[in-house]
Amino acid sequence: MKKAFIIGAAGFVGSYLAKELRENHGMEVHVSKLPGEQLKIAYAHVHDLNILQKQEIVSLLYEIRPDCIFHLAAQSSVGVAWKNPGLTADVNVKGCIYVLDAVRELFYKPKVLLVGSGEEYGRIRLEEVPVTEENHLRPGNIYAATKACQNMIGSIYAQAYDMDVLMVRAFNHIGPGQAPIFVVSDFCRQVAQIEAGMQKPVMYVGNLAAKRDFTDVRDVVRAYALLIRHGKAGETYNVGSGYAYAIREVLDLILSLSAAKIQIKTDPNKIRPVDVPVVEADISKLRQAAGWSPQIPLVQTLQETLEDWRAKINDDRSRQS
Repeated sequence: MKKAFIIGAAGFVGSYLAKELRENHGMEVHVSKLPGEQLKIAYAHVHDLNILQKQEIVSLLYEIRPDCIFHLAAQSSVGVAWKNPGLTADVNVKGCIYVLDAVRELFYKPKVLLVGSGEEYGRIRLEEVPVTEENHLRPGNIYAATKACQNMIGSIYAQAYDMDVLMVRAFNHIGPGQAPIFVVSDFCRQVAQIEAGMQKPVMYVGNLAAKRDFTDVRDVVRAYALLIRHGKAGETYNVGSGYAYAIREVLDLILSLSAAKIQIKTDPNKIRPVDVPVVEADISKLRQAAGWSPQIPLVQTLQETLEDWRAKINDDRSRQS
């Protein structure tokens, strides 16, 4: 049985990817988390790891001896990146270098997938939509800049050391369990709180005119699993739906799933310092390499995310009563 190692599995994507690799690819799955983080995955071996300590990575890789590595560990919030750029650079750039250096010291060559972001493209011009992997990068925030740097570092290691490293630029992925610092989860949480009488029937939102490429997290991890098998070393692949929805459209869909009458108000704190009007991925390279296409409709993802928040709020209220 082949072994997969997911670095940074305590975040939103980790458990979904572990499930995909175990159930649909029959792999023995190992995952890492930071010491102090809580993580239980029934079908995975959980390890503590700080990627800013290179020797910890080396020791764990020699213990596990994975056939493939998925590097998910990151400071992934754009908002946090504005407030703490030093931490973001340390985790996203220095941490990536330590991981790749540790892999380089192994006596064999596991395949490595570095997870980047569609944010790397930054200020996409309208004539560039949908954006391809060859498009010029114009990062518009600190998080995006660090992910663009990670991508370049991965490409350099693949070429300079003949390592089997490939990169993805993942666009907005959504689904049950996502933190409410992200727009879709935030909307669903607010609706569920209003339904439960925990919030006045007013939703606070940011820029509703922006268009973004949303993909269900389960489709995203399926793409990762296929790319680790079929992707080419040194190459970068967009992972998205290939279609951009206006945030207003997404909000309207979520509101249609609730019987509550809700007023919409703009919250200046939710407006980013820099925002791009349209972000849409060209996914033809991914389709060609892995035969992948998204399968889960947006409305299904929104319904399940809303139901997840309803269940969480009901559980919280039951524990408090």
